[in-house]
Amino acid sequence: MSDSDDYAFDEESGEWMPASELAARRAAADRVEVRDFVGNLLADGDQVTLIKDLDVKGAGQTLKRGTLIKSIRLTGDPQEIDCKFDGIKGLVLRAEFVRKR
Repeated sequence: MSDSDDYAFDEESGEWMPASELAARRAAADRVEVRDFVGNLLADGDQVTLIKDLDVKGAGQTLKRGTLIKSIRLTGDPQEIDCKFDGIKGLVLRAEFVRKR
């Protein structure tokens, strides 16, 4: 018997299905969708633009509306994205304040 012949019981649907299909279904369910302020799906590496001026706590500066943030990284939280910006280490922005380019 090969791995492709293994079946597993899916508690959610109450059905037996190939183990590989069940694993793929669970991985898709665990993925967090992060969306910008208009509902566009964001992914690692996307570029975003700020939709309003934001005061950056601890950095003593304000990021202006229209500022381009290159190469974002998703954090696993549906509302937060990790960003790199010159002069600011560890910048985390809320997805509701950005728009995908």
